[in-house]
Amino acid sequence: MFDFFKKEESSPDVKALRQNLLLFIKDQLKRWEGGEGANLKGLQLFLSPSAEERHVYEAALFVDDPDKFKKEEVQRIADDYAIDLPADWTLEFLFVEALPAEAVKAIDLPVALHVSTKKQPMLTALTTAYLRVMTGEAEKEIYVLSDKGGKVCIGRERRVQTPEGFMRENNIAFPSESNNKSNKFISRQHAHIAWNRDAGGFFLYADEGGIPPRNKIKVQTTNGDIIRLQSIRVGHHLQEGDQIVLGESALLQFSYKDHG
Repeated sequence: MFDFFKKEESSPDVKALRQNLLLFIKDQLKRWEGGEGANLKGLQLFLSPSAEERHVYEAALFVDDPDKFKKEEVQRIADDYAIDLPADWTLEFLFVEALPAEAVKAIDLPVALHVSTKKQPMLTALTTAYLRVMTGEAEKEIYVLSDKGGKVCIGRERRVQTPEGFMRENNIAFPSESNNKSNKFISRQHAHIAWNRDAGGFFLYADEGGIPPRNKIKVQTTNGDIIRLQSIRVGHHLQEGDQIVLGESALLQFSYKDHG
């Protein structure tokens, strides 16, 4: 096996690793050639390099600009083999301690690939996530999300009565009596987060109090893209590092990593 790591992230080593990763992905995608890719929903690339090797993998995958690897490298493979991927296909890089048994493992690399379809959803290895309160004052600083935890409501006060007269319990509650200015711009029924089994991820939805012209919700991705939730029916698939602004300035950060 070629030693990618004998030099300190030299360009040839990074390029050689990138080519080997792409060859592995190509071998898995070739079975979808001839237009069959329309049934494909996404790719999950699991990686388990050593701590010393990780930076080389990150450079090979353009982790600072993940769309580059997806749109320029993997999409080129799809085009060459007429795989016809759907417009909304996804690609995830997941650095893990151990490769999941359900994914296809590479022979010479500590990586594995899972191809998700409508009948074969994304692997749910990452079914626990963490929401950290960065600005504003909630009852806790960090909240744990689980695929088995049900809908997680977010709003001002723990228990509130909706305009329809029903009681709502906010699992992530921002107390009204707080002196933190960010709290006063959070609605009593601002938003909720729910696990989507088909997509294999957590989705953020605006509730009645979190859409214009009332208090607002916006998300900034790690790429710097700004997403504004304008409807209670359309959610946002939360990704690693997403920052969520509620109202004027209350800030939450989503992560699959427990930063303690």
